[in-house]
Amino acid sequence: MKQLPENAVAYKKTEIFTQDTIPTRLLNQHNTKAGTWAKINVISGKLNYQILTSEVENYILTPEEPGIVEPEIPHQVKPLDQVEFFVEFYQIFPDHS
Repeated sequence: MKQLPENAVAYKKTEIFTQDTIPTRLLNQHNTKAGTWAKINVISGKLNYQILTSEVENYILTPEEPGIVEPEIPHQVKPLDQVEFFVEFYQIFPDHS
């Protein structure tokens, strides 16, 4: 699993989704915009996170294991039974020190 860059700053987060309220767009292949990272935070339950590159990567996300979404990389999620999660969006700001 990738890590957020150290200079990533959160700027927005979604509402809390459940297995019954996940937007269809998240269940199908989609991606973030150029320069936008995301962190999938599971509150309870488990979520399957697939990174859809030439070699598909599968991860099981839990409250202890969030998912990191890189800019412009196609991915999708699938609930595994009961789940609650939200997504935080990040941008990278140059270090001016």
